Amino acid sequence: MVPLVPPPRTAPESDDRAQWYARVLGWATAGDSPVRLLTGLRFDVLELPAAAGHAVLRRVGRTGPVALAGQRMRLLVAAGSADELPGLLDWLEWGGIALDLNAIGVGGHIAAPVPPGGTERTPGAALWLRPPEPHQEVEPLLPALAGLGSRGGGAPDLVRLVDAAATECHRARLTHARTHLSADRPTDQPLAFS
Repeated sequence: MVPLVPPPRTAPESDDRAQWYARVLGWATAGDSPVRLLTGLRFDVLELPAAAGHAVLRRVGRTGPVALAGQRMRLLVAAGSADELPGLLDWLEWGGIALDLNAIGVGGHIAAPVPPGGTERTPGAALWLRPPEPHQEVEPLLPALAGLGSRGGGAPDLVRLVDAAATECHRARLTHARTHLSADRPTDQPLAFS
């Protein structure tokens, strides 16, 4: 006779989080600790440094939902957008420049932020800066190319969002390089930029 071993227990907050995303938003989840949101089904994600992301939010204004995970910002965009990012960056003349701008699409996932109104406060856990609205169809509010989805709800189109994100990622990279350049130079020499 084989003894029955109960399955591992999951934290109640993980179960609640997964159920909230599935029941309220209809989003697919995986795992239980941490709960992950599957990308490429209902949305894709543009991921960039948080400092650049905050500048994008000031420039662009309305976007879809936005999450913060550590020093990375995640902007939800229409499903299929991740496949468009490399070509879009080339078209916008950002191709070949290291930007620290990534897209997560089909087969990917992100850590599920605490649902709006949640009380869980884990250091470094993902949180919503602009949460999805429960009981509202989220996909029409996500930035997309004209052929990939609706631009209803006042969300920017994907071209405008990617252009702003690329610009701010490049600015953040230049600021970081300039800071390190001035920290490494002898104090008796002025900075020279050509």
